[in-house]
Amino acid sequence: MSTFTHAGVSTLNGVTKARFANDALRVKVLAKNGHKDIDIIELKEPMSKEDAVAFLLKIDFDNGNATVRAALEAEVEKRSVTPKAASKDKPKKEVKKAPKPKAPKAATPTLETIRAKAAPKSTKSKAQIEAELANLEDAPY
Repeated sequence: MSTFTHAGVSTLNGVTKARFANDALRVKVLAKNGHKDIDIIELKEPMSKEDAVAFLLKIDFDNGNATVRAALEAEVEKRSVTPKAASKDKPKKEVKKAPKPKAPKAATPTLETIRAKAAPKSTKSKAQIEAELANLEDAPY
């Protein structure tokens, strides 16, 4: 589980969210990326996200700001145990899956098929090629 030394909130495109970081330089990064109303404090000790949000709510970090309070409460809801997560604790019924059909094996290549692929198909006869070679000029040097 990760721990963080800084926590707070920021607003991007009108949406306020809880933010977590391990140094104060995160404020500069958020500002550079267009965040507004950045308010991040240093925590008294490294904390998990859940503990950090609980600490921020305990110290009235929102100062009566409903938007900040809503962002912190949304983070609490996001991190709380959901019914879906609780169902993971129950033992699952074993469901047998049908075996996947195996793909048919490719035919083993023969020497003839390899030669057919490797040998270039020519449209000229051997006599025509020899005649063309005889008509070529020798290099001047």
